[in-house]
Amino acid sequence: SSARWNHIEDLDEFFTRVYQYHQRSGFFCMVLQDTLQLIQFLFVVIFSTFLVKCVDYEILFYEKEYNHTHKVTIAESVYSANQCFARFDAATVICITIALFFWLLRFMKVLYNIFKYYEIRCFYIGALKISNAELVNVTWHEVQLRLLDVQQEQQMCIHKQNLTQLDIYHRILRFKNYTIAMVNKDLLPLKFQVPFLGESVFLTSGLKYNLEMLLFWGPWAPFENNWHLKPEYRDHHNREILAQKLSQHILWVGITNFLLCPVIFMWQILYSFFRYAEVVKREPGSLGSRRWSLYSRLYLRHFNELDHEFNARLCRAYKPAEKYMNIFTSPVVVIIAKHVAFLAGSILAVLVILTMIDEDVLAVQHILVTMTIAGVVVTICGACIPDEHMVFCPELLLRSVLGHIHYMPDHWRGQGHNHNTRNEFAQHFQYKVVYLLEEVLSPILTPLILTFSVRHKALDIVDFFRNFTVEVTGVGDVCSFAQMDIRKHGNPKWIEDDQTEAGLHEQGENGKTELSLMHFTLTNPEWKPATPETDFLSHLRRNGKR
Repeated sequence: SSARWNHIEDLDEFFTRVYQYHQRSGFFCMVLQDTLQLIQFLFVVIFSTFLVKCVDYEILFYEKEYNHTHKVTIAESVYSANQCFARFDAATVICITIALFFWLLRFMKVLYNIFKYYEIRCFYIGALKISNAELVNVTWHEVQLRLLDVQQEQQMCIHKQNLTQLDIYHRILRFKNYTIAMVNKDLLPLKFQVPFLGESVFLTSGLKYNLEMLLFWGPWAPFENNWHLKPEYRDHHNREILAQKLSQHILWVGITNFLLCPVIFMWQILYSFFRYAEVVKREPGSLGSRRWSLYSRLYLRHFNELDHEFNARLCRAYKPAEKYMNIFTSPVVVIIAKHVAFLAGSILAVLVILTMIDEDVLAVQHILVTMTIAGVVVTICGACIPDEHMVFCPELLLRSVLGHIHYMPDHWRGQGHNHNTRNEFAQHFQYKVVYLLEEVLSPILTPLILTFSVRHKALDIVDFFRNFTVEVTGVGDVCSFAQMDIRKHGNPKWIEDDQTEAGLHEQGENGKTELSLMHFTLTNPEWKPATPETDFLSHLRRNGKR
């Protein structure tokens, strides 16, 4: 009916689901993906238990006498069901119980999401007039324009007659903008001094999940719902009490992570093994490739930048970033790699030829292992040997990377050839094997970081929410940086002195406010900024043309 979408109570969740529905290709794909993830979780638990408790490895590896009239079959190397269950000890039962408990929670969440997916499907077809067949050919920009038209017809938000593109972005990215601002102001303790390595950045999926739970949607979070900060956080006199409470909550979450550490650690190892073992076997060099770190995905992101817009920027920057990292080679390492590759390649070639002459060679003990190790060594050495046609031009490549990622510290300028610059950039563009190692160690390190680092930032976090939260009509409480107000948060290095009133504490670092404003204006040309921002953009265009 025409009134079905009138006065939607939680527009944050609704607009987020509308965006996800578009990005995840519709109802069927979303349900299929969620269902297969449930099956995958169950498979990892059952298969891991089977491998540990139900396989007789002494028979499988011929370590004890067995029937020699035929080769051992799979059925003969597996315990019977009764024997298998008899081998379950208390630790196994506890782990399985915890895993099944989490699986049931995820199952109920999937069921709830399916009803929500269907609701959004009805919204796309009934209100936006976009069928499932048309969805793949419609851009998010078109969906957003239709959302604005639906607001005028059906008043999804009753507190404001006409919504703008910025209002929709605020609702989808409300908490993400707060996180980006905290990283921009270096509020979250994500950098640590590591012996022999110097300053290192550590942010994993587990740590990120705990921080978001503590700060945004958990039971003790400063937000009482998706769009409203708790009133006590606005009062300066409550800062000490609130900081003490937040510190205690962080401590309890850290202790909980510590108690669950063995189970989560075991899960990380099993999941990583099942996910990457076949990939490493098929492409041994895959772990030597690079990816953008989780920290870079917050540091490099603009305010009010949706996932698909941000991912497009990082994908465009991937090739020049990879070339920049590959030009830094050590002559000693290159020389050693060439000779080791020659030795390992020779062994591998001989074994391959022998197996081609007589396949029974594969039955010789450790032959396959030797061939696999030799292949991995050759691949690793090949990654250490630079392309013979490569030209050493670090400054040009770093500027090319900057053209897409938009952010870099001032001390990198003119220092693209410096190994310190390269090492700092590696924190943003890390090896996949480093990412995998961090994720595996996350259950151990996350409780320590929460307890001994994040907890001591409680007062700064409370002050941040009080100082940088503004109420926007029809939207609710948002991070003031996300308003892209250059007069309030502009950086004097980027704009003229009379265009900003921001002090050192209020200004966005590295031109975050100005770059976010430029990017949002280019992405949403129909959006009309306020007068100071319009003057800034006009001045910028005039200088660009000149």
